[in-house]
Amino acid sequence: MPSRRITLAAFAALLFAVPWAGAAQEAGASAPAVEPGAVAALERMGTFRQTLKSFEIRAAAETDEVLVSGQKLQFESAVHLRARRPDRLWAEVSSDRKTREYFYDGKSFTIYGPRNKLYATFPAPPTLGEVAKAAEEKYGLAMPLADLFRWGSDPSPEKLQAAMYVGPAQIRDTPCDHLAFRQAGVDWQVWIQKGDSPLPRKLVITTMDDDARPQYAITYDWNLAPALNDKMFTFEPPEGASRIAIQEVTLESSGK
Repeated sequence: MPSRRITLAAFAALLFAVPWAGAAQEAGASAPAVEPGAVAALERMGTFRQTLKSFEIRAAAETDEVLVSGQKLQFESAVHLRARRPDRLWAEVSSDRKTREYFYDGKSFTIYGPRNKLYATFPAPPTLGEVAKAAEEKYGLAMPLADLFRWGSDPSPEKLQAAMYVGPAQIRDTPCDHLAFRQAGVDWQVWIQKGDSPLPRKLVITTMDDDARPQYAITYDWNLAPALNDKMFTFEPPEGASRIAIQEVTLESSGK
């Protein structure tokens, strides 16, 4: 049945390439609509993320889909990701409906469906940030947790309309700061770990230009000292697997 859904990839560049300079807006004499402290916390998180050379993430996501009737459904998925800068990634995304594995070895990017044993490969640029951008813009593929590789690196013309510190919170027993932001068409919240490792622990995105207000929510568990080796990131087709062609996105296919 036709539906509308919100996904993290659709908002990654918008949410995590916030233009810090000039973003604050005044909202009367009492308090700014954009709190400088909230913006600074977001920038600190992005800066810290860029320093990580390798990491492993296990994440649980909930995605809303809205049927044409207006009824809203929710689906869960699990993400397991290993990355090593600047040019290695493996990830698995699984749900009740499908499972996909992603391999990036610095030269090629492969997406594999273990249930149907089909895979597609394309020559990849030399960094994680570049391959995330190429996968989305050239092939219409959303690399898992792509926002984490573009955080604080891409320029964006979008501006924050509101930013606020909500208060302290606990995410799976981890002390965090709860922050809330608003941009054109989207509200979003992030819970950032307190202390010297300001990692995102939870993210909630709400689509505001849809009356159904679909949401995407994801909770992250981080391992900053994973045991990694090159073999993990190299795709070797299993017996019986078949390669299929991957097509570039065109104006017609993208609906533009």
